Amino acid sequence: MRRAGDFATFTGMSSPPTARGPTVTLIPDGDNRERQVCPDCGFINYENPKIVVGSVVLWENRILLCRRAIEPRRGFWTLPAGYMELHESTAQTAEREAWEEAQAKINIDGLLAVYSIPRISQVQLIYRAHLTSPDFAAGPESLEVALFAWDDIPWDALAFPSVKWALDQYREADATRDFTARANPVG
Repeated sequence: MRRAGDFATFTGMSSPPTARGPTVTLIPDGDNRERQVCPDCGFINYENPKIVVGSVVLWENRILLCRRAIEPRRGFWTLPAGYMELHESTAQTAEREAWEEAQAKINIDGLLAVYSIPRISQVQLIYRAHLTSPDFAAGPESLEVALFAWDDIPWDALAFPSVKWALDQYREADATRDFTARANPVG
């Protein structure tokens, strides 16, 4: 493993190139894993997990689901959810995603779950929420949007395991009235 030091030590070059950006892989001083580092200025490009935020949204005991118009899993059903943007709170992300995917305005009721999914470098925060009105429509990332009674949810056509986790955990929380935030299910 290479460790940071002077430019010649970690690149074998006598003088640094100009304005290349983070192009050298090494372990920066004080760190314990390889990172991409700029040989010109020492900038370290930290690659961190993506944060996905969404919500289980209800209207009159029915759950709002969106049929994906984009990959991955185009044509499968999911919760309104997506990547957090810079300068946005997690609640703002959930509200924005509900609007973008379902043209739906929601009110957040509380945090349902935090899922850690290392194999895809994601952390997912899923809220409990409700529609402010029954008005919704497919946004650009959805083929269609619908409200489902529990027994009518298209279980075999859910896009991701975390959608099923969230739905199951929502039902459990609602039945027990225990709204403590959940985590990844066992197994």
